Amino acid sequence: MTKRLTAAAVEKLKPTDKRQEIPDAGSDGLRLIIQPSGAKSWAMRFRRPDGTHAKLTLGSVDLSGREGTGTPVMGSPLTLKEARWLAAEVTRKRAAGVDFRKQVGETFPEVAKDFITDHKDRRRTWADIARMLGLDVEKDLSPIEGGLAERWRNKRIGEITSNDVHAVIQECINTGVPGTKAAPRKSDNRGRKMGDALGALFKWAARHRRDLIHVNPVVGVYRPAPPSQRQRVLNARGEIRQADELRQFWKATGIMGQPFGPLFRLLLLTGCRLSEIAKMTYSELSDDLSTLHLPGSRTKNGRPHVVYLSPLAREVLKSVTPVEGCPYVFSTKRRTRVSEGSKAKAQRTHVSGFSKAKAQLDGLMNIQDWRLHDLRRTAATGMAGLGVPPHIVEAALNHVSGAKAGVAGTYNVEAYMEERREALERWAAYVGGIAADR
Repeated sequence: MTKRLTAAAVEKLKPTDKRQEIPDAGSDGLRLIIQPSGAKSWAMRFRRPDGTHAKLTLGSVDLSGREGTGTPVMGSPLTLKEARWLAAEVTRKRAAGVDFRKQVGETFPEVAKDFITDHKDRRRTWADIARMLGLDVEKDLSPIEGGLAERWRNKRIGEITSNDVHAVIQECINTGVPGTKAAPRKSDNRGRKMGDALGALFKWAARHRRDLIHVNPVVGVYRPAPPSQRQRVLNARGEIRQADELRQFWKATGIMGQPFGPLFRLLLLTGCRLSEIAKMTYSELSDDLSTLHLPGSRTKNGRPHVVYLSPLAREVLKSVTPVEGCPYVFSTKRRTRVSEGSKAKAQRTHVSGFSKAKAQLDGLMNIQDWRLHDLRRTAATGMAGLGVPPHIVEAALNHVSGAKAGVAGTYNVEAYMEERREALERWAAYVGGIAADR
């Protein structure tokens, strides 16, 4: 039997090993929720106009014994009296056509969108995480067709279980990320990225949506471990001066032409990460092309970084034909839908399609088991082999571990500007000598 709750009863009711949901006969749809942890909150149950069930969390239970003053605010601690007042207000507004599900954002796509919006300015990889969660970064984070957000569009964030998480991670490993083309082979990396994306989302939700989620379903679920640290550099027999592979790389990138040939060469000459060069704009370059100024939003550690461009790097840049009206140095055409109902138009954006370009490059070379990121390691190893001190190599690559980690990084703020320039010029001169068979 449903009974009318009292303030004393709300305080005395004890948790059990299962979640309790106790209706209040004194208010239409109001429920007292008691978690096994002892946490208590107020919620409402009702049917939406389409007949589906809905749950609306009003706020946590206020057991301070205070008298409610002013108008109760949804999401704040509420006494029994305040919870009943809010429940009556919700009932009145629902009768007027207000959709409270949209207001509180309790479904997976709504919470995921809030999470990504909160991380846009603080996390460099927010766009990649959004795509893993099934949100379109080019369409105001709307659900991608067939993506995870569309698949779980009617799931409340608190209804997602460990089995759901496990299933989608395994799907990513075996066939690909939901909403993308089926992958030809298995990939632990895809599963790891999905696990990381969901882990970050639910960790955020546990802190910012405590009324919606009480158990993190990602905890304890298997996800592939990170790969072992790579040691691969482009050389032969582990000696950078025996540069057979460097010579092949330089020759092959010359055959490839624009935009990927010059782009890949700059990765080797600067030691930059792929995204730092691929998304490079003319506004980030100095007028004489001697420096590339990367803002913190474009670097992995969030720190602005000046990349010195050697004479050889400047020659490579000058070989790139600018595209009129395009801000990116390396650009490509991508078909995008400008407005709803309109035809897709080809618009210039930063270059993409690196998998195909890498496959083309491999076809022009006789090098086994290497990745584009190995070019960054090759540059670092090459500078060290030429006698550049480790702390200068790390400064040139905007790397804060190693020599400048911990206390050293806190107190040593020297940027080594001149030393970085000399190091990259020495490295480029060495690569140029390899290219010219000197």
